[in-house]
Amino acid sequence: MTKENKIHIQVPKDVAFILRLLEQEGHEAYAVGGCVRDSLLDRQPKDWDITTSALPEQVKAIFHRTIDTGIQHGTVTVMMHHTGYEVTTYRIDGEYKDGRHPKTVEFTSKLAEDLQRRDFTINAMAYNPKTGVVDIFDGIGDLNRKVIRCVGKAQERFSEDALRILRAVRFAAQLGFHIEDKTREGLRELAENLSFISKERIQVELDKLLCSDNPGHMRILYETGVSKVILPQWDAMMETQQNHPYHCYSVGEHTIKAMESVPPDHYLRWCMLLHDVAKPVCRITDQQGIDHFYGHQKKGSEMAEEILRGLKWDNRTIDWVTRLVYWHDYQVEPRMKIVRRSIVKIGEDIYPYFLQVKLGDMLAQSDINRQERQEALAEIGRMYKTIIEQKHCLKLSDLTVSGRDLLAVGIPAGTCVGNILNALMEWVLDNPEHNQKDLLMEKVEELRKEMVK
Repeated sequence: MTKENKIHIQVPKDVAFILRLLEQEGHEAYAVGGCVRDSLLDRQPKDWDITTSALPEQVKAIFHRTIDTGIQHGTVTVMMHHTGYEVTTYRIDGEYKDGRHPKTVEFTSKLAEDLQRRDFTINAMAYNPKTGVVDIFDGIGDLNRKVIRCVGKAQERFSEDALRILRAVRFAAQLGFHIEDKTREGLRELAENLSFISKERIQVELDKLLCSDNPGHMRILYETGVSKVILPQWDAMMETQQNHPYHCYSVGEHTIKAMESVPPDHYLRWCMLLHDVAKPVCRITDQQGIDHFYGHQKKGSEMAEEILRGLKWDNRTIDWVTRLVYWHDYQVEPRMKIVRRSIVKIGEDIYPYFLQVKLGDMLAQSDINRQERQEALAEIGRMYKTIIEQKHCLKLSDLTVSGRDLLAVGIPAGTCVGNILNALMEWVLDNPEHNQKDLLMEKVEELRKEMVK
């Protein structure tokens, strides 16, 4: 039975036009899913999807510009002012063939049957300005209770599409909700089905979870056996203790605290997730019962690369995250020339991230010497800012002389030119004020004489 609620939602003009035109042609039409949910939560919807009793060919006949984006499943994209709106015919999904896609789709004239196939109650609401919110499964109640609950039986919904298992945790993280008990039990029972889901799909859901306000929901993946299927390294981290004065959490709990201590930035959150990924395999315990994790930075960088490549991440993500993992434990003294050299070593492109990683890591440790360490890190940050603002020489191309200048004064091409440029770079790193062409050319003469000797 359809439950209607006269709550008013402000829909975009183009969406209102699409709904109105479909109705004028004798069809039902509703905004549906995430846009309704987000509107009720006073969040700005990213997309507006529409469901209708009109068949795909009828939708195409009504609107001038359409794209057949998923016509076999009833979806036509209607283009309005350079924006696409997916318009999908009410449908009933047949048996799912691969834990992700239905073998067949049957169109229906009943909105209730369409809403019944959707994943969670908060995503199974529809809206039309005339009828208000159609809420058959008490999605509004679950929004108020801050609950993620499957439509109908969780086992059926997760059997149809295993990606919903990750989506449940992701929605809970993004919205700050908890997962209803039967839905949570469904996660545990069907977690193995995630092995049939593409790595790209898993990547997207994990990224949204990690970059949410609640990355600590990674605990749910461990507690329900989900991470054992998609990220077994996380299980090892959650199960590895750190008996060390500078630590007060397990590796996994430390990682969660570290993720919570940095902004919800893609590179930062993935680095914090993986910065200690090698600790379980590098852990040794000394005679005093203190744990050590020698070499976990290098090994962690290698493991991070394997994980990120397995999840089909882009090259920049793999490069930045693995480098940050490699350098995350690197110690820098708050002295200008040491900071300059650390920028060269770590990389100017990721250095601001390095500083945030250091802070996040520190805030997730015990409070031994924390104030002193935090002040030193803040001073390093100030020095970095000065170095960048004053445009200190940090790479060979920043030198005021070039290989061409050296060739012009008779320095032999090849190794000699390279060696002298590197020597000049070392000199300027310690003395940035010496990056002047006349001073550097005088230094070249000194270096030439040394070469002759």
